[in-house]
Amino acid sequence: MKKFLKNLRPLMLFLALCVAVTAVATGCGNETADKEKQAKGEKLVIYTSMKESLIGGIIKGFKEKYPEYDVDYQSAGAGKLMQKIAAERQSGKIEADVIWTSEVPDFYYMKQEGLLLQYKPTELDNILNPFDDYDGSFTAARLGTLGIVINTDRVKTPPASWEDIVTEATYRDAFGIADPALSGTAFMSIALLEKEFGWNYIERLKDNGAYKSKGSGQVIDHTVSGELAACLGVDYITADRIGKGAHLSMVYPKELLVVPSPIAIFKDAENTEGAKKFVDYVLTKESQQKVAEAGTVPVRTDVNIPQKYNLPKPQDAIKNGIHIDYTKVLGEKDNIIEKFSMLFK
Repeated sequence: MKKFLKNLRPLMLFLALCVAVTAVATGCGNETADKEKQAKGEKLVIYTSMKESLIGGIIKGFKEKYPEYDVDYQSAGAGKLMQKIAAERQSGKIEADVIWTSEVPDFYYMKQEGLLLQYKPTELDNILNPFDDYDGSFTAARLGTLGIVINTDRVKTPPASWEDIVTEATYRDAFGIADPALSGTAFMSIALLEKEFGWNYIERLKDNGAYKSKGSGQVIDHTVSGELAACLGVDYITADRIGKGAHLSMVYPKELLVVPSPIAIFKDAENTEGAKKFVDYVLTKESQQKVAEAGTVPVRTDVNIPQKYNLPKPQDAIKNGIHIDYTKVLGEKDNIIEKFSMLFK
């Protein structure tokens, strides 16, 4: 028996050595696979001002179609994202591959700075393009609308026009606007209102006690709670709150506020191919249906928009929206934000 055990020891040592070698080899294999995945650019980083109710479903659909990609998205107001991008440029590298917000002048600025890759998506012929000077630097991914969001418990007769907000007692000290320094849609809405009615209209809003909130979601939440009777609100954020039971209603005056939400790829993106696939996917019928179901206007006309949102058709949004020169607005952006901040300090 002792002789048997003595002969067995070399075999056991050999087997143990094999297990150890196999474990090391497997560990190295996993580490190598991780490095290869990183080198292949299978991680996709997206900066966006879209809220979870919109971006969440699109990310899920993209990952189902392209499971090889690990998607990381950071959602914040357009102003905060531009500050983040500026800081990353200072440190030498923008960490994102894709940016999708609603502050159109920012995209003209990034284009001028040479930060954006010119890419014309595969679905370009199937969408409505609101940019007359389109060159592929950025593409509209939705046609955001803003209207007067009312708390139906506090407002029994919906406003008929923008003028009602600055003249009726119902809205005195009870109307909210998101900070245009933080929110891209808020900035564009102020620019559009000024274009249509002049700066005097913004001053009249303040004179009637209009309140400046921090973000596009917060100003709607203040309306949900009844702290405000109404606000200048974004379509899909309002739809999300209504879907959760909030007593809100969106009112669209005839002067329609339409804010395209551009999507773009950074020129120095780590994952250019993945970024292209994501932009292409966002513009597909499948993804644009998700946009419509989230309560905002898609850029395709072959998508079914739920009637409960009372949204304009894409072609009507472009036709009836207040038109603005985005390059001119880019030059006026700092001045508009400063004037607004001084007025509402």
